[in-house]
Formats: sequence, C-alpha cells, structure tokens
Amino acid sequence: MRWLLACLTGTIVLAASLAGADAIAAQPEPWQLGLQPAASPLMERVISFHNLVMVIITLICLLVLALLLYAAFKFRADKNPTPSKRTHNTLLEVVWTAVPVLILVIIAIPSFRLLYYADVVPDTDMTIKAIGRQWYWTYEYPDHDNFTFDAFMIPEDELEPGMQRLLETDNRVVLPTNTNIKVQVTASDVLHSWAMPSMGVKIDAVPGRLNEIWIHINEPGVYYGQCSELCGVLHAFMPITIEAVEPDAFVAWVEEAQTMFARVDDPGTQVADR
Repeated sequence: MRWLLACLTGTIVLAASLAGADAIAAQPEPWQLGLQPAASPLMERVISFHNLVMVIITLICLLVLALLLYAAFKFRADKNPTPSKRTHNTLLEVVWTAVPVLILVIIAIPSFRLLYYADVVPDTDMTIKAIGRQWYWTYEYPDHDNFTFDAFMIPEDELEPGMQRLLETDNRVVLPTNTNIKVQVTASDVLHSWAMPSMGVKIDAVPGRLNEIWIHINEPGVYYGQCSELCGVLHAFMPITIEAVEPDAFVAWVEEAQTMFARVDDPGTQVADR
C-alpha cells in the first residue's frame, strides 16, 4: 500500500509541475503542487532536474509495485504449497546491483552540473548585500553610492488590497531584470537564511561569515521569499520582497533611493530596533 501511495503521489506531483511550467507566479499559491514557476535561469534548471528525477522515481515505484503484485500472485500459498528454497541467483544479483548504480550515475551527472552552475558566480554587473537580523533584513547597495535600508514585514492589519500576508515588506529590494547580480549574505546575531524559491536560491546568513550567490531575473514583477533558518520567536515574520524592474526604471529608482536612504558609512546611520 505504501508503494502504491508513493507512486500515485509521484505521478500527481509530476503532472502538476509539468502542467504549471508555463504559468507566471511570484508567490506560493493555495493548494499548490510542485515548484514555483521559474523566474531565473537557475530555477529553470532546477525545475528541469526536478522533472527528470520525478520521472525516474515514478518509474521505479511502478516497477517495484509490479514486481510485488507479480510475486504476491505468482507465489501465493495455494499455488506453491512447497515453497522454493533457492537463495541465490547470480544474474539477478548482478542486475539489481548494476541497475541502481546506473540510475545514480544518470541522476548524478545533471546534479553536479546544476550544483556547479549555482555555486560558481559568473561575471556580475552589480552587487547587493543582505544582512539578517532578529527579525528583519538590512540591505546595502555598495555599487550605487553604498546606501542602505531595513525591510520589515508589514503587519496584517496594515496590509493594503493586493498585498500578500506575511510576505510584504515596507521597503522592497528593487533590482534590474536581465542583469547578473551578486548577493552577499551575512547576519548580525544568529543564523538566518536568505531564500527566494522562484529564483532557485537559498543560502545561510552566518554571523562573521560572508556567503554569496548570484541571481538573474528574467521578467519584471514582484517576487517573494522568507527566512528559511529557524532564528527565534519571530522567524516566520521576516519575509523577502524583490521588485524586479527594467534597467532604466532601476536607474531612476537608485537616484531616488540615494536621497531617501542613508549611506552605510554615514555616522548618522543607525540600525532600526523593533
């Protein structure tokens, strides 16, 4: 029964992920199955690898289910009153050792390629820095006059129509589309994790350590993520909101942000305390 449930679940998830591959969504949807639609080249590769593995494990589940049903029917007690005492079959032992190894190799090759693609930061056009704090995020734009701002979750009673509960912040991270962006991630107190599912990125924010990832956003829109490392009592209330705009609009926003937000090296800059 467990194998049957696993097979059915795998088939349903695979069909849902394939059917929703062309949809556009910036946040999780109610009753959603599968991954969020890709907003970056990295996430496109993640979904491709996910679909490959789902096909493989679904076929494995179906094969094992078929073997179990065959064995239960073929070798039931009324058909075999005197059971066989055979304990070894060289051919079968070679097959059930070689085939799993072959399957693992088939999975490993695209897996290593995906890990390399995600881990190696290419030539980037700009850098931002995300600092995890209890319980909000601070962002810095070192390539754009080094201004900084804090991003707090908007409380539920202050949400406006169309805003996403637990996912909206008072200051959005504005980034240009079709641009390779390096994201440096650290923390000031405890472990946090900067995660953006639709872009296929998730990296720990560790005090005293500077980790980095890269993102490339395909289309303008608003994309949502959250801290994905248990960091304290308000862990569930430090979302990440990215607003992707065309490069020209980003330049205009930077000019406004430079006058709106303080510089990192400004002596008057203070960390907000809430």
